[in-house]
Amino acid sequence: MERATNYLENLSERDVIPSKEAVARLAKLNGPFPEEGLEADVVLAELDEFCSPATMATAGPRFFGFVTGGSLPAALAANWLAGAWDQPSSFYEETPATAFLEQLALGWLIDVFSLPSECGGGFVTGATMANFAALAAARHVVLARAGWSVERDGLFGAPPITVVVGAEAHASLIKSLGLLGLGRSRVVRVPADGQGRMRAEALPTVSGPTIICAQAGNVNTGAFDPFREICKRAHSAGAWVHVDGAFGLWALACPSRSYLARGVEETDSWATDAHKWLNVPYDSGLAFVRDAEALRAAMAVTAEYLPASTEHRKPCDYTPEMSRRARGVEVWAALRSLGRSGLSDLIERTCRHAKRFAEGLNAAGYEILNDVVLNQVLVSFGDADTTRRVIAGLQEDGSCWCGGTVWQGHTAMRISVSSWATTEADVDRSLEAMLRIASKHVRR
Repeated sequence: MERATNYLENLSERDVIPSKEAVARLAKLNGPFPEEGLEADVVLAELDEFCSPATMATAGPRFFGFVTGGSLPAALAANWLAGAWDQPSSFYEETPATAFLEQLALGWLIDVFSLPSECGGGFVTGATMANFAALAAARHVVLARAGWSVERDGLFGAPPITVVVGAEAHASLIKSLGLLGLGRSRVVRVPADGQGRMRAEALPTVSGPTIICAQAGNVNTGAFDPFREICKRAHSAGAWVHVDGAFGLWALACPSRSYLARGVEETDSWATDAHKWLNVPYDSGLAFVRDAEALRAAMAVTAEYLPASTEHRKPCDYTPEMSRRARGVEVWAALRSLGRSGLSDLIERTCRHAKRFAEGLNAAGYEILNDVVLNQVLVSFGDADTTRRVIAGLQEDGSCWCGGTVWQGHTAMRISVSSWATTEADVDRSLEAMLRIASKHVRR
C-alpha cells in the first residue's frame, strides 16, 4: 500500500513517459528461474525499484492516449480488498458477497444507461469480450428463430447470418465477430458520414438471420450512430441491433450529453468498458442484453459437481469465463463513491477539458477535424509528416501523451480526455506543450 501510494502521489510531477534509462534498467531483472525464493518485501522492493519508474503514467492526469481512464481512489482500494478476498465469483453459494455486489452494480448501471429493466448483464475483461458475449446472445437468438441451436449443433450447416457494420466499426468488434465464427471480412459495411456515423439510409435490405452492429462513441470523433433510424429499419425485418459503446455509452450518465445516444435504448444489446470512463482499474468490461435469457443460453455452463441452486443468479451463466476475479466490486465502489451527480460531473468535466483543447489549438491556427461533442479531439498540424513529427515530439517531451491516427485520409493527433484526475491546470500545461512543440515543426 505504501509503495503504491507513493507511486500515485508522484505521478503528477513526473514525465508521462518513462526515461530510456528506467526502461533499460528492467534488464537487471533478467536471469534464470531462481532455485530459492525471496521474502515478499524483497520481491515488492524489486518491483517498485525497477518497474515503477519504467511505467507509462496512464494513471496520471495528462495521459490522453487511446481512451484510458485512471483509477478512482475508492475503486483502486476496492480492487486491493477484493484481491485479498480472492473470490472467483462464479456462484452465489460460493461467493455471496461479490455475487451480490455485482448484481447490485448491474442494476445501478441499467438505471444509469436507461436500459430496459429486464436486461441481463455480465462482467468481462473489456469491450472485446463484452462485444463477444452480447453478440453470442444475438447469434443464439437469430439462429433460434430459424430453428437452429448453435450451442448444441455449432455453426456447421447452420443458416447463414448476415452481419452489418458501419464503415467505422472498431477493430475490437471485428475481432469479436471472428471469434464467434461470423467472420471478420464477410461483413456488410455501411458507409459513414463525415463524423463516422453510420448512414441509416444506406442500410441494405435484410432478411433471414441478421445482426446489425452500431456504435456509441466513435473512437476518433466521439460521434454516435443514429440508433432510432437503424432500429426502425432493422426491427421491421427481424434483425438484432447490437451497440458497441466501449466509452460512448457513458454519455447517458450525463444529462447534457445523453442526447447524443438518443434511441440507444431501442437496441437489443450493448457493450461498454468500466476501465475507460468509469475510471476503475484494468480490466473491466460489461455486456448487457435486453433478453437476459438469451445471454444465459449463450453463456451458461452445467456440470454435476457445480451448485444447482436456482434461488440466486449464477454469475458464470452470463460471462464467457467461469473462473474470474470479482470485477464488480470496484465498479460498485466507483459508483458508490461518485453517486449520480459525481458520475455526471466526471463525464461533463472531461468533455469540457476536450473542448478547451480544441479551442486552444484552433485559436493557434491548427485544424480540428471533428465536431467536439464528447471527449475526443482530432487535430491536424498540416501535412501528414508534420503532424507525425509534432506527435513524436510531444511524446518525447513527456509533459503529456497523445497518440496518432488516420481519420478519413487525414493524419491527425488524437486527444482523449478520460481521467478523473485531469484538472484545468493539467489542460493548460498540456496545451502549452502542444503549442510549443508544434511551433518548432509547423512552417507558417
